[in-house]
Amino acid sequence: MKALVAMSGGVDSSVAAALMLDQGYDVIGVTLKQWEDPDGSMPVAGCCTLSDAEDARRVAAQLDIPYYVLDYVEEFTAAVVEPFAQGYLDGLTPNPCIECNRNVRFDALLDRTSALGCDVLVTGHHARIAETDGVFRLRRAVDNTKDQSYVLHMLDQQALSKVKLPIGEMTKSKVRDRARALGLRTAEKPDSQDICFVTSGDYRDFLRATHPEVAAPGDVLNSEGDIVGKHPGTAGYTIGQRKGLGVAVGEPRYVLDIEPRERTITIGTYEDLLVSECVVTDMRFVHLAPAVGDDVSVKVRYRSEPVEATITQAGTAAGDQWRFAFREPQVRPAPGQTLVMYEGEYVLGGGTIVDERRHVGTR
Repeated sequence: MKALVAMSGGVDSSVAAALMLDQGYDVIGVTLKQWEDPDGSMPVAGCCTLSDAEDARRVAAQLDIPYYVLDYVEEFTAAVVEPFAQGYLDGLTPNPCIECNRNVRFDALLDRTSALGCDVLVTGHHARIAETDGVFRLRRAVDNTKDQSYVLHMLDQQALSKVKLPIGEMTKSKVRDRARALGLRTAEKPDSQDICFVTSGDYRDFLRATHPEVAAPGDVLNSEGDIVGKHPGTAGYTIGQRKGLGVAVGEPRYVLDIEPRERTITIGTYEDLLVSECVVTDMRFVHLAPAVGDDVSVKVRYRSEPVEATITQAGTAAGDQWRFAFREPQVRPAPGQTLVMYEGEYVLGGGTIVDERRHVGTR
């Protein structure tokens, strides 16, 4: 049996490769080159950097496995980077890591898994895959503080039948213990929180450089449409933001809406920010789609806890709208982010939040 291991240069994928060797697999390590500097080299800052690839290469050498870097810059730029920038121009808050998993990473890696004659694709994600009677289910990780099932919601039965996630059965501390025991250079390496094509560490810098119009100053409006202040550029704001608004009105205010083309942001009270529903499109499912009337738990932000909701509208195709009614009013999810459905510990699927909402506050 052969395993293709996606090696990011971090401790999780390093230990994943070692675990597959322990299970008797012939292992091949690969890194996807997804972004490059103007001279064609891998970036030296951010995520997925030249040093990350070097760490992966050295771990592969320590484990005595072959290692390759695969060039997917063109595909990544078209499927992730350009939609990311366009999303902000449209007033959305995209999640590039999910779009990468959805449109580039797993398709590319599964294709290479077959092309290289490997039986399984292995990643270092903190999540689990369970199989019963030929049906595969995506499950939350043992370490709930590191769970990444949210960003894997798009994996369907065909993908899950080929993917292994050995790290999902371990806590992060156990992963590092294993890396130390093996003497791996990544044992103490901190987790990356960066976006690979944002080399400064701040996505706003990337947007200002590529689309200067998002840095143009404009008006801050209240929920009645009155001008109450000025802002230095819509790129500096996200839905729900409280700090750094530059407006003093005596009580907390939050960003309710962002309109880059009009160069306005709208602020209001916490009650204005609450919504009773959420509309989602481009749904993907792990197995069977739920139905109208089904109660599900949903996460509308990566680090949020699931909340209870009922499906009140179900689409029939990927582009159709699905509507979720929250059991309790929630802070408005940012359009462009992802809603993921759960049934207990198991992922049902998810999609992209669109800009339609019903405020239950005073607005």
